[in-house]
Amino acid sequence: MASRREFLTGSALAGLGLGLGAFSTLGCSGREGGTAEEGGIARAEKPLRILILGGTAFLGPAQVEYALARGHSVTLFNRGRTNPHLFPDVEKLVGDRAAPDYSALEGREWDAVIDDSANVASWLDDATQALKDRVGRYLFVSSISAHSDNSIIGMTEDGPVFSEEEYNEVIASGAGFGAAFGPNKAQAERLTFRAFGDRGIVVRPGLIVGPMDGSGRFTYWPVRIDRGGEVLAPGDGNDLTQIVDVRDLSQFMVHLLEQEQSGTFNATGPESPLTMAEMLSGIRSVTTTPVTITWVAADFLREHEVGAWMEMPCWMYPDPEMAGFSAYDCTKAINAGLTFRPLAETARDTLAWWKGLPPEQQTMRTGIDPEKEANVLRAWHARGA
Repeated sequence: MASRREFLTGSALAGLGLGLGAFSTLGCSGREGGTAEEGGIARAEKPLRILILGGTAFLGPAQVEYALARGHSVTLFNRGRTNPHLFPDVEKLVGDRAAPDYSALEGREWDAVIDDSANVASWLDDATQALKDRVGRYLFVSSISAHSDNSIIGMTEDGPVFSEEEYNEVIASGAGFGAAFGPNKAQAERLTFRAFGDRGIVVRPGLIVGPMDGSGRFTYWPVRIDRGGEVLAPGDGNDLTQIVDVRDLSQFMVHLLEQEQSGTFNATGPESPLTMAEMLSGIRSVTTTPVTITWVAADFLREHEVGAWMEMPCWMYPDPEMAGFSAYDCTKAINAGLTFRPLAETARDTLAWWKGLPPEQQTMRTGIDPEKEANVLRAWHARGA
């Protein structure tokens, strides 16, 4: 586990080797069982047959790479439309969860399943019914959004989640994806345990970050800071944020299967509380571009209609009802093996991935518009005039 200083500044990179020569699709660097230069990832004592529902977008590729490095056999099940060029030597079965069509899985057995793609509870229900008698463990990738109360600081896995009644009400109302996301995840968690009992695993990530994250929810900050100039930052720098590198999360999930774990795990990070100022400082350490960080008070941002999360990624307005949004307790996951690479490594690899994209794909879906950013900064500096 990196110390707090190593996490923030990336000092641990000296031990890993700045070259990180074992980069592959995601820049995975062999952080376990050997040095990065050696590309040493220890082989699992007992190879598993793992079926991944999804597997080709962001989280999935990191899981596949690590599982293969550990010596496991991997099968992917998806529609075959997203990044079909990835992993040409991995078995791929085609089906459609929306149909639903699981016919490609008939007559097959696996030791474990990782369900990456069920954002709708009915998809989880269909999958568990199709697989409950033919797989050992079922790991469902949920979300901290399954929790129904964001005001509780240090909420554990036992904190309140959306009830089945609330889920039914949301579905009956025809609410959109955003409003239904949390209730769907909470219902899918219940369905996982109904079908698999103590063979079920639920992992609740927070904000997943790192290479291949096209959402921009974290990517905005390395890209914006690398662009240089005056950067608008939200609040006073003391607001908390939580993130988890996609590779650390993927390794944790594979280890849960290897260890035959069960139950629910909040899985975000880092281990110690992280402020926005510390996060931006860690990101700033990976670029030499001249840059100035200007912290703008939350009330001023609200007056100028600057949105949290989407325009100011990784940040929420410090309102009481959201006090615990970036302060979840992940002690259980950490004790079960969740570790965190240095923030500088995540920032550097994310920026390198972004710069390697074709120009037509470098489209940021989050982050404040440059013109609006400049106008808000101008108003902030002129506020005393």
